[in-house]
Amino acid sequence: MIAKPYVAIDGPAGAGKSTVARTLAKKLGFIYIDTGAMYRAVTLMALREGIDLQDQDALSQLARAVSIELLPDQNGGLRVLLNGDDVSEDIRSQQVSQNVSLVAMAPGVRKRLVELQRAMAARGGVVMEGRDIGTVVLPEAPVKIFLTASYQERARRRREELAVKGDIIAQEQMEKEIMIRDQLDSTRAADPLTQAADAVPIDSTSFSVNEVVDLIMARVTAEEERS
Repeated sequence: MIAKPYVAIDGPAGAGKSTVARTLAKKLGFIYIDTGAMYRAVTLMALREGIDLQDQDALSQLARAVSIELLPDQNGGLRVLLNGDDVSEDIRSQQVSQNVSLVAMAPGVRKRLVELQRAMAARGGVVMEGRDIGTVVLPEAPVKIFLTASYQERARRRREELAVKGDIIAQEQMEKEIMIRDQLDSTRAADPLTQAADAVPIDSTSFSVNEVVDLIMARVTAEEERS
């Protein structure tokens, strides 16, 4: 029996899922799991190995061969270990961001990573975020959130993240990349991005991180009181 509920947060790129999920997990004393980081890790390895990103069989074999560990850091975030190496920064590169949706389309990759994600959530007390958490990975999650924001706001946030690393991207270009990722994520054959029927939609465009977290906290508290 699961002692604590788990929270599933889905949504498109740049909606603020990682920041919200990390902050929420810290407040609840739950474990934060960024499933997107796992797909990024596979993408990074595929790029390093020179694997054709259209070759879904090769990508699936790679996903089963690599070791991916998510470890909490001192700030409530995650360290991502790929075959034992810390790639937490490397997986956030622009090259990985531009290709991760292609890798995530491979059914074999998704099957393997979903297995790992479900195992991570098995003990409860988890805040898990991604694209298919409420619909595929944890469809029984008692609290499901679908977090969105406008194209313009999501592009602005992503540009700010990259600017900190010295990568300057024009707003128009970033908006175009965001729209392409949305198209790929929502139309792929395997586990497309979609809002679960019982998920609570939250548009974070005009909300602060803490305001979004408070909205979700209220849902978690209500669920704990019912259970």
